Amino acid sequence: MSDSYVASGAEMASAASGYLRRLTRRLTEDVQERDAEELALESQTSGATHACDCRRGDEVTMLGRLRSVEALPKNGNPAVEADFFDGTDEVRLVWIGRRRIPGIETGKRVLVRGRIGEKDGRKVMFNPYYELRDDS
Repeated sequence: MSDSYVASGAEMASAASGYLRRLTRRLTEDVQERDAEELALESQTSGATHACDCRRGDEVTMLGRLRSVEALPKNGNPAVEADFFDGTDEVRLVWIGRRRIPGIETGKRVLVRGRIGEKDGRKVMFNPYYELRDDS
């Protein structure tokens, strides 16, 4: 007698039902919600800190995506500001004294490292170290 396993009709139907449920959810859920879930999972598996867990004064490494990037001449002082999102929360990144940073563009995935601060009630990181990541 063979020790090979043959799935029953009920098990196959259950597996197909589970697949259809997941497929339906992925097709009907909000794209931004799905992107947030994927970013949060990727951040967690990389060992990075979630933005939602960061507090003022913490030195952290985070992995996420730039939602917006703009160059601002504040009071004559140049700065590049970007909204960083890792699927859990948003952090404002500010590079003081820069008019442009090659590769820092909306939609890019980045790993950032620095100290969390607070400005106008929002989380902020000044002059963070960054690494551009491939969009995989």
